[in-house]
Amino acid sequence: MNFIWYILIGIVSGFIAGKIMRGGGFGILVNLLVGIIGGVLGGWVFGLLGIATAGILGSLITSVIGAVLLLWIVSFFRKPHNAEL
Repeated sequence: MNFIWYILIGIVSGFIAGKIMRGGGFGILVNLLVGIIGGVLGGWVFGLLGIATAGILGSLITSVIGAVLLLWIVSFFRKPHNAEL
């Protein structure tokens, strides 16, 4: 049953991070991937800072912050979309 919660938290956090960083979601599978990787990244960063969260809401906040960080880091490696000749 916990596995289902992790999937739901991953989807929701990926969607929220997509809304924050670029104004839209990425689709259910990419949202899930971004949310799961964001959860790992957020947990690592929170651990470095000595911040502990608990429960579903704490997991969601950690995942969203990690997913936003992930999308911010990825944005440095993407080409600009509005390059004109």
